[in-house]
Amino acid sequence: MSGTTLNDIARELGYSKNTISLALRGNSQIPARTREKVRAAADRLGYRPNAVVSQLMAQLRSARTSRLQAKLALVNANLDPDAFQNHPTIPIYVEGCEKRAAGLGYDFDHFWLHNPELTADRWLRILTARGIKGLVLVGLMDTNHLAAEFEPVWRKLPCVVTGVRTRDPALSFCCVDHYNLALIAFERAVAMGYRRPGLVLDDVIDALVERRFSAGYLSAQRMMARAQRLPVFGGLSGPRRAERFRAWLDQHEPDVIFTLYNSVLGWLKAAGRRIPEDIGVIQLEWRASRPEVAGMNQHNLVTGEAAVDMVVSQIHNNEQGVQEFPRATMIGATWVDGASVRHMGGAPGRSRGGPRSRAR
Repeated sequence: MSGTTLNDIARELGYSKNTISLALRGNSQIPARTREKVRAAADRLGYRPNAVVSQLMAQLRSARTSRLQAKLALVNANLDPDAFQNHPTIPIYVEGCEKRAAGLGYDFDHFWLHNPELTADRWLRILTARGIKGLVLVGLMDTNHLAAEFEPVWRKLPCVVTGVRTRDPALSFCCVDHYNLALIAFERAVAMGYRRPGLVLDDVIDALVERRFSAGYLSAQRMMARAQRLPVFGGLSGPRRAERFRAWLDQHEPDVIFTLYNSVLGWLKAAGRRIPEDIGVIQLEWRASRPEVAGMNQHNLVTGEAAVDMVVSQIHNNEQGVQEFPRATMIGATWVDGASVRHMGGAPGRSRGGPRSRAR
Protein backbone atom coordinates (compact mmCIF):
# COMPACT_ATOMS: atom_id res chain seq x y z
CA MET A 1 0.00 0.00 0.00
CA SER A 2 1.46 3.43 -0.95
CA GLY A 3 0.81 6.80 0.62
CA THR A 4 0.03 5.37 4.07
CA THR A 5 0.00 8.05 6.79
CA LEU A 6 0.22 8.08 10.58
CA ASN A 7 -3.54 8.69 10.62
CA ASP A 8 -4.09 5.48 8.66
CA ILE A 9 -2.12 3.47 11.22
CA ALA A 10 -3.94 5.22 14.07
CA ARG A 11 -7.33 4.30 12.60
CA GLU A 12 -6.21 0.71 12.02
CA LEU A 13 -5.07 0.19 15.64
CA GLY A 14 -7.42 2.55 17.48
CA TYR A 15 -4.59 4.66 18.92
CA SER A 16 -4.01 8.40 18.68
CA LYS A 17 -1.75 9.84 15.99
CA ASN A 18 0.62 11.06 18.72
CA THR A 19 0.93 7.52 20.15
CA ILE A 20 1.74 6.16 16.69
CA SER A 21 4.37 8.85 16.13
CA LEU A 22 6.04 8.24 19.51
CA ALA A 23 5.98 4.47 19.02
CA LEU A 24 7.65 4.68 15.61
CA ARG A 25 10.37 6.88 17.11
CA GLY A 26 10.95 4.27 19.82
CA ASN A 27 9.92 6.63 22.63
CA SER A 28 10.07 4.88 26.05
CA GLN A 29 6.78 6.52 27.10
CA ILE A 30 5.08 3.90 24.91
CA PRO A 31 5.17 0.30 26.23
CA ALA A 32 7.49 -2.03 24.32
CA ARG A 33 4.61 -4.31 23.29
CA THR A 34 2.69 -1.36 21.86
CA ARG A 35 5.78 -0.13 19.97
CA GLU A 36 6.18 -3.57 18.39
CA LYS A 37 2.48 -3.68 17.47
CA VAL A 38 2.68 -0.25 15.82
CA ARG A 39 5.84 -1.10 13.87
CA ALA A 40 4.26 -4.34 12.65
CA ALA A 41 1.15 -2.47 11.49
CA ALA A 42 3.29 0.17 9.77
CA ASP A 43 5.17 -2.55 7.86
CA ARG A 44 1.95 -4.34 6.95
CA LEU A 45 0.33 -1.15 5.65
CA GLY A 46 3.46 -0.10 3.76
CA TYR A 47 4.14 3.06 5.76
CA ARG A 48 7.32 4.90 4.77
CA PRO A 49 8.36 8.01 6.68
CA ASN A 50 9.19 11.16 4.72
CA ALA A 51 12.89 11.73 5.42
CA VAL A 52 12.68 15.51 4.89
CA VAL A 53 9.74 15.91 7.25
CA SER A 54 11.34 13.61 9.85
CA GLN A 55 14.54 15.66 9.83
CA LEU A 56 12.62 18.93 10.15
CA MET A 57 10.57 17.64 13.09
CA ALA A 58 13.72 16.38 14.82
CA GLN A 59 15.28 19.83 14.47
CA LEU A 60 12.16 21.48 15.87
CA ARG A 61 12.08 19.13 18.86
CA SER A 62 15.75 19.76 19.53
CA ALA A 63 15.25 23.52 19.35
CA ARG A 64 12.37 23.36 21.81
CA THR A 65 14.44 21.56 24.42
CA SER A 66 17.78 23.33 24.00
CA ARG A 67 16.87 26.98 23.50
CA LEU A 68 14.88 29.12 25.92
CA GLN A 69 11.74 30.60 24.44
CA ALA A 70 11.08 33.19 27.13
CA LYS A 71 11.28 33.93 30.80
CA LEU A 72 8.73 33.52 33.56
CA ALA A 73 8.68 34.97 37.06
CA LEU A 74 8.59 32.59 40.03
CA VAL A 75 7.30 34.68 42.92
CA ASN A 76 7.88 33.77 46.55
CA ALA A 77 4.60 34.91 48.13
CA ASN A 78 5.60 33.67 51.60
CA LEU A 79 6.52 36.07 54.40
CA ASP A 80 9.88 34.28 54.72
CA PRO A 81 12.25 35.52 51.99
CA ASP A 82 14.07 32.17 52.13
CA ALA A 83 10.95 29.98 51.97
CA PHE A 84 12.03 28.53 48.61
CA GLN A 85 14.92 26.86 50.46
CA ASN A 86 13.87 26.57 54.11
CA HIS A 87 10.15 25.77 54.19
CA PRO A 88 9.17 22.09 54.69
CA THR A 89 6.89 21.96 51.62
CA ILE A 90 7.32 25.06 49.43
CA PRO A 91 10.58 23.85 47.81
CA ILE A 92 8.66 20.90 46.34
CA TYR A 93 6.29 23.31 44.52
CA VAL A 94 9.36 25.19 43.29
CA GLU A 95 10.98 22.00 42.03
CA GLY A 96 7.86 21.13 40.06
CA CYS A 97 7.62 24.62 38.57
CA GLU A 98 11.26 24.69 37.49
CA LYS A 99 11.16 21.15 36.12
CA ARG A 100 8.15 21.83 33.90
CA ALA A 101 9.36 25.27 32.81
CA ALA A 102 12.70 23.84 31.68
CA GLY A 103 10.90 21.09 29.76
CA LEU A 104 8.83 23.70 27.94
CA GLY A 105 11.84 25.88 27.12
CA TYR A 106 11.27 28.58 29.73
CA ASP A 107 13.50 29.94 32.46
CA PHE A 108 12.55 31.57 35.77
CA ASP A 109 13.60 34.79 37.42
CA HIS A 110 12.86 34.77 41.16
CA PHE A 111 11.12 37.56 43.10
CA TRP A 112 10.00 38.01 46.70
CA LEU A 113 6.50 39.47 46.88
CA HIS A 114 7.16 41.18 50.25
CA ASN A 115 10.38 42.89 49.24
CA PRO A 116 9.94 46.44 50.64
CA GLU A 117 11.73 47.85 47.60
CA LEU A 118 9.37 46.16 45.15
CA THR A 119 6.67 48.57 44.00
CA ALA A 120 4.23 47.74 41.22
CA ASP A 121 5.75 50.29 38.82
CA ARG A 122 9.30 49.11 39.45
CA TRP A 123 8.29 45.48 39.17
CA LEU A 124 6.54 46.07 35.83
CA ARG A 125 9.62 47.83 34.49
CA ILE A 126 11.80 44.88 35.52
CA LEU A 127 9.40 42.32 34.07
CA THR A 128 9.21 44.21 30.79
CA ALA A 129 12.97 44.76 30.53
CA ARG A 130 13.67 41.05 31.12
CA GLY A 131 11.02 39.89 28.66
CA ILE A 132 9.07 38.02 31.32
CA LYS A 133 5.78 36.76 29.92
CA GLY A 134 3.94 35.40 32.98
CA LEU A 135 4.09 34.80 36.72
CA VAL A 136 3.64 31.84 39.08
CA LEU A 137 3.03 32.64 42.75
CA VAL A 138 4.16 30.06 45.31
CA GLY A 139 3.97 30.05 49.09
CA LEU A 140 0.83 31.91 50.16
CA MET A 141 0.32 30.56 53.69
CA ASP A 142 -1.29 33.29 55.79
CA THR A 143 -3.83 34.95 53.50
CA ASN A 144 -5.59 34.47 50.18
CA HIS A 145 -5.74 38.21 49.49
CA LEU A 146 -3.03 39.89 47.43
CA ALA A 147 -1.91 43.43 48.19
CA ALA A 148 -3.96 45.96 46.22
CA GLU A 149 -0.80 47.88 45.32
CA PHE A 150 0.25 45.08 42.95
CA GLU A 151 -3.00 45.06 40.98
CA PRO A 152 -1.31 46.67 37.92
CA VAL A 153 0.98 43.61 37.72
CA TRP A 154 -1.85 41.08 37.79
CA ARG A 155 -3.75 43.17 35.22
CA LYS A 156 -0.79 43.24 32.85
CA LEU A 157 0.55 39.68 32.79
CA PRO A 158 -0.78 36.11 32.94
CA CYS A 159 -0.56 34.85 36.51
CA VAL A 160 -1.29 31.53 38.28
CA VAL A 161 -1.23 30.86 42.02
CA THR A 162 -0.29 27.55 43.64
CA GLY A 163 -1.81 26.11 46.81
CA VAL A 164 -4.77 28.43 47.40
CA ARG A 165 -7.51 30.32 45.60
CA THR A 166 -6.95 34.08 45.87
CA ARG A 167 -9.61 36.74 46.19
CA ASP A 168 -9.51 40.40 45.21
CA PRO A 169 -8.29 39.59 42.67
CA ALA A 170 -9.38 36.02 41.95
CA LEU A 171 -6.57 34.53 39.85
CA SER A 172 -6.38 31.15 38.19
CA PHE A 173 -4.91 28.65 40.62
CA CYS A 174 -3.69 25.09 41.04
CA CYS A 175 -3.77 23.13 44.29
CA VAL A 176 -4.49 19.76 45.83
CA ASP A 177 -8.16 18.83 46.17
CA HIS A 178 -8.36 19.40 49.94
CA TYR A 179 -11.97 18.25 50.22
CA ASN A 180 -11.38 14.95 48.44
CA LEU A 181 -8.12 14.45 50.35
CA ALA A 182 -9.88 14.64 53.74
CA LEU A 183 -12.69 12.41 52.48
CA ILE A 184 -10.28 9.71 51.28
CA ALA A 185 -8.23 9.86 54.50
CA PHE A 186 -11.41 9.38 56.54
CA GLU A 187 -12.54 6.45 54.40
CA ARG A 188 -9.11 4.84 54.73
CA ALA A 189 -9.26 5.15 58.52
CA VAL A 190 -12.72 3.59 58.68
CA ALA A 191 -11.61 0.75 56.39
CA MET A 192 -8.80 -0.01 58.86
CA GLY A 193 -11.34 -0.26 61.67
CA TYR A 194 -11.07 3.17 63.30
CA ARG A 195 -14.42 4.38 64.64
CA ARG A 196 -13.72 7.78 66.22
CA PRO A 197 -11.59 9.81 63.78
CA GLY A 198 -10.70 13.32 64.93
CA LEU A 199 -9.39 16.32 62.99
CA VAL A 200 -6.71 18.58 64.50
CA LEU A 201 -6.27 21.60 62.25
CA ASP A 202 -5.39 25.26 62.62
CA ASP A 203 -8.53 27.23 61.86
CA VAL A 204 -6.44 29.82 59.98
CA ILE A 205 -5.14 27.19 57.56
CA ASP A 206 -8.60 25.70 57.11
CA ALA A 207 -10.01 29.16 56.32
CA LEU A 208 -7.16 29.78 53.87
CA VAL A 209 -8.34 26.82 51.75
CA GLU A 210 -12.00 27.84 52.10
CA ARG A 211 -12.56 25.15 54.76
CA ARG A 212 -12.25 22.34 52.27
CA PHE A 213 -10.30 20.25 54.79
CA SER A 214 -13.02 20.40 57.45
CA ALA A 215 -15.78 20.15 54.82
CA GLY A 216 -14.39 16.83 53.60
CA TYR A 217 -14.00 15.58 57.16
CA LEU A 218 -17.49 16.63 58.27
CA SER A 219 -19.03 15.20 55.13
CA ALA A 220 -17.29 11.86 55.71
CA GLN A 221 -18.54 11.80 59.31
CA ARG A 222 -22.02 11.13 57.98
CA MET A 223 -21.05 7.50 57.48
CA MET A 224 -20.65 7.22 61.28
CA ALA A 225 -23.22 7.07 64.06
CA ARG A 226 -23.84 10.48 65.67
CA ALA A 227 -22.10 9.40 68.87
CA GLN A 228 -18.94 8.77 66.85
CA ARG A 229 -18.83 12.22 65.20
CA LEU A 230 -16.19 14.34 66.90
CA PRO A 231 -15.84 18.14 66.74
CA VAL A 232 -12.82 19.57 64.96
CA PHE A 233 -10.02 20.76 67.25
CA GLY A 234 -8.96 24.07 65.73
CA GLY A 235 -7.31 25.72 68.73
CA LEU A 236 -3.76 25.64 67.43
CA SER A 237 -3.18 29.37 67.77
CA GLY A 238 -2.40 31.26 70.94
CA PRO A 239 -1.09 30.09 74.33
CA ARG A 240 -1.72 26.77 76.10
CA ARG A 241 -2.26 24.89 72.85
CA ALA A 242 -0.98 21.60 74.24
CA GLU A 243 -3.25 21.90 77.29
CA ARG A 244 -6.32 22.64 75.20
CA PHE A 245 -5.48 19.75 72.90
CA ARG A 246 -5.15 17.42 75.93
CA ALA A 247 -8.57 18.52 77.18
CA TRP A 248 -10.13 17.83 73.76
CA LEU A 249 -8.34 14.47 73.58
CA ASP A 250 -9.53 13.37 77.02
CA GLN A 251 -13.11 14.52 76.43
CA HIS A 252 -13.69 13.04 72.97
CA GLU A 253 -11.32 10.05 72.92
CA PRO A 254 -10.48 9.86 69.19
CA ASP A 255 -8.91 6.59 68.11
CA VAL A 256 -7.15 8.19 65.12
CA ILE A 257 -6.21 11.81 64.37
CA PHE A 258 -5.89 13.61 61.04
CA THR A 259 -3.52 16.57 61.20
CA LEU A 260 -0.91 18.63 59.39
CA TYR A 261 1.42 19.12 62.35
CA ASN A 262 4.31 17.08 63.72
CA SER A 263 3.81 18.78 67.10
CA VAL A 264 0.70 16.65 67.59
CA LEU A 265 2.94 13.58 67.83
CA GLY A 266 4.74 15.11 70.81
CA TRP A 267 1.48 16.15 72.47
CA LEU A 268 0.14 12.61 72.20
CA LYS A 269 3.30 11.21 73.75
CA ALA A 270 3.07 13.71 76.60
CA ALA A 271 -0.56 12.64 77.13
CA GLY A 272 0.53 9.02 77.50
CA ARG A 273 -0.91 7.84 74.17
CA ARG A 274 1.18 5.31 72.27
CA ILE A 275 1.19 5.48 68.48
CA PRO A 276 -0.32 3.36 66.97
CA GLU A 277 -1.22 1.08 69.90
CA ASP A 278 -3.51 3.60 71.63
CA ILE A 279 -4.19 6.03 68.80
CA GLY A 280 -3.43 6.34 65.11
CA VAL A 281 -2.05 9.43 63.35
CA ILE A 282 -2.61 10.33 59.68
CA GLN A 283 -0.85 13.34 58.17
CA LEU A 284 -3.01 15.30 55.74
CA GLU A 285 0.24 16.30 54.05
CA TRP A 286 2.53 13.28 53.98
CA ARG A 287 6.21 14.14 54.03
CA ALA A 288 9.15 12.04 52.89
CA SER A 289 11.07 13.32 55.92
CA ARG A 290 8.67 11.39 58.19
CA PRO A 291 7.99 8.17 56.23
CA GLU A 292 6.84 6.33 59.36
CA VAL A 293 3.74 8.54 59.58
CA ALA A 294 0.92 7.47 57.28
CA GLY A 295 -0.81 10.15 55.31
CA MET A 296 -1.98 11.69 52.08
CA ASN A 297 0.63 12.64 49.50
CA GLN A 298 -0.52 15.99 48.11
CA HIS A 299 1.86 15.75 45.13
CA ASN A 300 3.05 19.33 45.39
CA LEU A 301 5.57 18.62 42.64
CA VAL A 302 2.69 17.92 40.25
CA THR A 303 0.93 21.09 41.43
CA GLY A 304 4.00 23.12 40.51
CA GLU A 305 4.17 21.47 37.10
CA ALA A 306 0.46 22.08 36.45
CA ALA A 307 0.75 25.74 37.46
CA VAL A 308 3.41 26.28 34.80
CA ASP A 309 1.24 24.50 32.22
CA MET A 310 -1.59 26.89 33.09
CA VAL A 311 0.42 30.09 32.81
CA VAL A 312 2.08 28.95 29.55
CA SER A 313 -1.38 28.18 28.16
CA GLN A 314 -2.45 31.74 28.99
CA ILE A 315 0.65 33.07 27.25
CA HIS A 316 0.04 30.99 24.12
CA ASN A 317 -3.59 32.13 24.02
CA ASN A 318 -2.62 35.80 24.45
CA GLU A 319 -4.61 36.03 27.68
CA GLN A 320 -3.53 39.00 29.74
CA GLY A 321 -4.54 40.22 33.15
CA VAL A 322 -7.15 38.98 35.59
CA GLN A 323 -9.45 36.54 33.81
CA GLU A 324 -13.20 37.02 33.84
CA PHE A 325 -13.58 33.33 34.62
CA PRO A 326 -10.49 32.19 36.60
CA ARG A 327 -9.59 28.55 36.04
CA ALA A 328 -8.83 25.98 38.70
CA THR A 329 -6.80 22.79 38.46
CA MET A 330 -7.22 20.32 41.34
CA ILE A 331 -4.56 17.67 41.93
CA GLY A 332 -5.64 14.36 43.44
CA ALA A 333 -3.89 13.17 46.61
CA THR A 334 -2.93 9.54 47.21
CA TRP A 335 -2.65 7.42 50.35
CA VAL A 336 0.78 6.49 51.76
CA ASP A 337 0.82 3.76 54.39
CA GLY A 338 2.94 4.05 57.53
CA ALA A 339 3.61 2.66 60.99
CA SER A 340 1.50 5.36 62.68
CA VAL A 341 -1.72 3.42 61.95
CA ARG A 342 -2.80 -0.19 62.36
CA HIS A 343 -5.70 -2.35 61.29
CA MET A 344 -8.14 -2.34 64.20
CA GLY A 345 -10.51 -5.11 63.06
CA GLY A 346 -14.23 -5.15 63.80
CA ALA A 347 -17.19 -4.35 61.60
CA PRO A 348 -17.13 -0.97 59.83
CA GLY A 349 -19.60 1.86 60.24
CA ARG A 350 -21.98 2.14 63.16
CA SER A 351 -20.86 -0.70 65.36
CA ARG A 352 -19.77 1.27 68.42
CA GLY A 353 -21.19 4.02 70.51
CA GLY A 354 -19.71 6.90 72.50
CA PRO A 355 -16.33 7.60 74.07
CA ARG A 356 -14.37 4.71 75.46
CA SER A 357 -13.40 4.60 79.09
CA ARG A 358 -9.68 4.83 79.86
CA ALA A 359 -7.85 4.23 83.10
CA ARG A 360 -5.82 7.35 83.79
